[in-house]
This record gives sequence, structure tokens and C-alpha cells, in this order.
Amino acid sequence: MRAILLAAFAVASGGASSQAPADRTFEARARALDGDTVAVDFRLLGVDAFERRQMCERRGGCWQCGKAAQDLAANMLRGKTADVKLTPSSTYGRPVAIVTVDGEDLGETLIRAGLAIPDAQYLRGDPQRAKRYAAAFSQAKASRAGALSGRWIEPLNWRRGERLQCER
Repeated sequence: MRAILLAAFAVASGGASSQAPADRTFEARARALDGDTVAVDFRLLGVDAFERRQMCERRGGCWQCGKAAQDLAANMLRGKTADVKLTPSSTYGRPVAIVTVDGEDLGETLIRAGLAIPDAQYLRGDPQRAKRYAAAFSQAKASRAGALSGRWIEPLNWRRGERLQCER
């Protein structure tokens, strides 16, 4: 799952403090949204959400589970200040971060909604988060939330070209 980190975040998190900001440099591909706003893609730690164009199946038809994941993340972030904690790792050439909005973990929210799956291999250093994500996934399965109400392909396998019959 990609999220956007704006240059304004750096100003808001470090510029208002009287203390010198900690070194927050990292390497990433960036793009200009306008002359003074830069966006950087990063991945959420321990979360693999359905891809934007990915479809899932329920009640015999395809639905846009990837677009639903994107919309949930966008709605959660819209008009709010996100707390973005960069980790020392990167995946798929992008920095990795933990994002919370109003005290809610964005990754856990996506998992609980059935729009992402936990990626335990990236949570080995954070066993408490791994437990929370596993519990959120179990709850999503039990309630048949989101994509878990029907057939779906793990996002990793979808990126590798695997498709449901209804997507072909």
C-alpha cells in the first residue's frame, strides 16, 4: 500500500519545534505536485493491501477491492494530520513507514476492513504490531469483511500476474 508523504509534513513535524529536528533524510523517488510541494511514495510496514487495479470476487462477480483499499486509505488521510514514522528499511525501492491518523494505525485499519493482509515477515522486529495485525486479520475473516467475503488473490501473487477468472 502506498501512501503520500508531502514536504509539508517535514515542515509541520520539525519546523514548529524549538529543538533542532532529528536527521530525517532518506532516499526515495519523488515527484512535484506543484512548485513547492513534493510527494514521496512509501510503503506501510507489515501490510500488503490489494493493488489499485486488483479485482476480487463475491456473489459471482468481480468488484474493485484494490480501489476500495485505496479509497479507505484516502478517506482516512483526507483533511487530517498523519503521524508518519519512517523505519530503517525499504521494500520495492520505497521507504517503509508506520502511519497513524487520530491514533488509528492505517495498516491495521486496512487489514480489519478486509482490504489488506498482514505481511508477517516485515513485522519480526515489532511483535506487538504483528499480534495486532494478526488479530485484525482474524477478525476480518470471521466477519467476512471486504475481500474476505469472497474469493481473492494475495496482492503479491496478483502483482506476479495471477488473476481470478472474473478478471480475465
